[in-house]
Amino acid sequence: NCALDLRIESHIVMPQDTIIITLPDGTQRTFPAGTTSLAIAQTLRPQLASQVLVALVNEVPWDVTRPLYTDAMLQLCTWEDEAGKQTFWHSSAHLMAEALEALYTNVQLGIGPPIAQGFYYDVDFGDQAFDASHLPAIEAKMRDLAHQHNPYERVPISKQAALAHFRAKNSTYKLELLEGLQDGHITLYRQGQFTDLCKGPHIPHTGLIKAIKLLNIAGAYWRGNVKQKQLTRIYGITFPQEKALRTYLTWAAEAQKRSHQHIGKTLQLFTFSEKVGLGLPLWLPKGAILRDQLMQFLQRAQWRAGYQPIITPHIGHQDLYITSGHQAKYGEDAFQPIHTPHEREKFVLKPMNCPHHCEIYKQGAKSYRDLPIRLAEFGTVYRYEQHGELHGLMRTRCFTQDDAHIFCRPDQVKAELAGVIDLVLSTFHALDFTDYKVQLSFHDPKQPDKYIGNPADWQQAEQAMEQIVVEKNLPATRTLGEAAFYGPKIDFMVQDALGRSWQLGTVQLDYQLPERFALTYVGADNQKHRPVMIHRAPLGSLERFIAILLEHTSGHLPLWLAPHQVAILPISEKHATYADQVATRLIEQEIRVSIDHSDEKIGKKVRTVALSKVPYVAIIGAKEQEAQQVAVRKHGVGDIGSMSLDAFVQMLKTEITAGQMGFSPEAFQTQNIS
Repeated sequence: NCALDLRIESHIVMPQDTIIITLPDGTQRTFPAGTTSLAIAQTLRPQLASQVLVALVNEVPWDVTRPLYTDAMLQLCTWEDEAGKQTFWHSSAHLMAEALEALYTNVQLGIGPPIAQGFYYDVDFGDQAFDASHLPAIEAKMRDLAHQHNPYERVPISKQAALAHFRAKNSTYKLELLEGLQDGHITLYRQGQFTDLCKGPHIPHTGLIKAIKLLNIAGAYWRGNVKQKQLTRIYGITFPQEKALRTYLTWAAEAQKRSHQHIGKTLQLFTFSEKVGLGLPLWLPKGAILRDQLMQFLQRAQWRAGYQPIITPHIGHQDLYITSGHQAKYGEDAFQPIHTPHEREKFVLKPMNCPHHCEIYKQGAKSYRDLPIRLAEFGTVYRYEQHGELHGLMRTRCFTQDDAHIFCRPDQVKAELAGVIDLVLSTFHALDFTDYKVQLSFHDPKQPDKYIGNPADWQQAEQAMEQIVVEKNLPATRTLGEAAFYGPKIDFMVQDALGRSWQLGTVQLDYQLPERFALTYVGADNQKHRPVMIHRAPLGSLERFIAILLEHTSGHLPLWLAPHQVAILPISEKHATYADQVATRLIEQEIRVSIDHSDEKIGKKVRTVALSKVPYVAIIGAKEQEAQQVAVRKHGVGDIGSMSLDAFVQMLKTEITAGQMGFSPEAFQTQNIS
């Protein structure tokens, strides 16, 4: 390393001799100025000091070895806290970078952030060969370096000195990152023989990293720009104990088996074609049925809740999105405008449905008696996601939202929010997502440029949301900075069968778009007033929701959603006619069936259907034909006996209706009786 121009924090003139630290429970303790969070942890509980990974100082992540010179609110975070995990994995990325520099000459490092599960580092190996077979050697080097217990040292540095340091190392990518940084706010972090450009924070030392696994590699364009060089992205994960790594690897293997892309291919639900375009899913017949059943389910629920269906085009004039503000905020993520022969006429593929819905509201004068107006659409929207960000149905370039917008009076806001929350929760219940949390996503007053509208409207909207969540007794957390640019949100975070958290349903309160589109209604005072707009989507993107549903259920869809609900298997040709009669009867009852008239033996037919995860199998042989019955097998259960066709139909209809309402068949029958 070259000589560094350091601004050592110990040289700071302390404005006070002692500082007051406020802990999460509200208690306050006095410490000498210059005390570290680690020293404070030691005074609170010695065991905590050995576990603390990072501190939140006035809610800002902070190295536990960094001195504190002013009064502050302090939270000490361990592995059990999300901030602790993220810091642990960020530090692990630096450890991997140190191993790479030790093993490869002239390696160029890009960026190495933590992610939801683990970390990655983007690396330019130049002309050196590199593939996944090299990962074990890097793992081994990381373990050796971790055993050295090297501290992570924060090094504040001038921009000039930082540039000199990375020029000496010929670090092209770090020099580019430095160009965008402001002098006086630059830090390096150093552990052992390795130094990196980083704002931190980091864990106290490398010895805390006990278990290491490098997972895979992928290509990634520098800074996500396809015009830049493609680097090698190395993914890894680490833990403070080996047992935790073993548990994770077991979980990851199960997650791989549940991959929606694998299930979608096996069940023949959807596919992709490079000729059609990356990120543009093609729905196969079975997938189209699944998607249609979800839409019908929501359409019925929305009709009961007073929503009116609408349909809007897939494109809109660019001026529409300039008015709404979407062009300024999201223009870079949209497809390029479509130019027509007419001068100044530009259209864009619809990135949002809400501006179209505002224009529908404007058709005809509205009275206060007309409100609320609830407009619902399964609207397909388009976003230009980068190649490297596309992932099956989870991240696509076109997706369909179960979108609706409610236009209401200010005095109706709470009641409408309550109705939307009820709809979201009943939808989750019917789809067996019972483990959820609520996140109040509010604006960050410190970043006013991220939002539109006046502070009074924001305060009113956020108060209304907070009140309704309390009244509904929902488990909620409050997060600043996660609001939409036009208003606060209630986001529903759902846990799946593997314990992963997903943001599904969302409710957004908006005072801004009605203003921008000059929406009005005539009040009881005969004056014009602005309506309030509520955006809501119980499932969000149908594509993403189906991906989550497939992984949650491992493809074992409930009867009411299954593309084929019954597979009819005649044992031989002699039973084909009766099998067709059974199929006709079930189809008349709107039960979705498939029938296998192949010459395969019945055992193979049953195994084939089991792989397709069809909920019920009706086997038809001589005995069933003579008695006018069916022999029934249930997926995951086995044989449940022979029964008359009437009894079979009734059983299926009961289970389908119960499932759509979120009940088991037994509970549904009890409900009917009571």
